[in-house]
Amino acid sequence: MDKSMLTGVLVGAGAVTAVAGIAGYQATHRQPAYADVLNAQPMFQTVKTPRQVCRDLAVSHKAPVRDRDRIAGTAVGALFGGLLGNQIGAGSGRTLATIGGAAAGGYAGNRIQKNMQDSNTETTRQTRCKTVYDSQQKVVAYRVTYRLGDKQDVVTMDYDPGDRISVKDGKLVLNRHESTGGNS
Repeated sequence: MDKSMLTGVLVGAGAVTAVAGIAGYQATHRQPAYADVLNAQPMFQTVKTPRQVCRDLAVSHKAPVRDRDRIAGTAVGALFGGLLGNQIGAGSGRTLATIGGAAAGGYAGNRIQKNMQDSNTETTRQTRCKTVYDSQQKVVAYRVTYRLGDKQDVVTMDYDPGDRISVKDGKLVLNRHESTGGNS
C-alpha cells in the first residue's frame, strides 16, 4: 500500500472513532427532556370585587303644609265658638257671649289645626344603595418543587405544570406557550 493511502485510511479511521466516541458520550450523558415535579403549591391572593346593594325603604317625613296661617281652623273654630256663645247669652250679654265664643273658638281652632299639621306625616319610598365588597381567593402562581437529574430546586410558575416541566438546552421551560410537554 502506498503511504498516502495508508495515511488516508488512518485519518478516516480516527475520524470515525472520534465521531463514534462523541455519539456514545452523548448517548450515555444525555440531557433530560423533562424535570420531574415533586410538588406544586398554589399561591393565593385575596381579590375584592365591589358591587352595589340597593333596597327600598319607607321614609316618613312631615307632610307639606297647605294652610300655613291656619285660616281654615281659625275660621271654623270662630264659627262654632260664636254659635255656642250665642246659645249661652241672653239680651245684650248674648252679643258679648257670641264675640267671646267666636274669639275663643277661633283660637282653639287655630291650635287644633296646628297640632294636626305638626303630626301629619306622609310616607314615601326611597332607594338607598351602598357598596359592598365580595372577597375571593384567586390563584396567582404556583410554587413548584422539581428534580432535574440529581438536582432538586424550587421555582415560581404562573401555571400548574402537572407531573413534569419541559427542559430545553439544560434549562427549564417556564413559559406555558414554549412548553412542549407537561400537563397544563
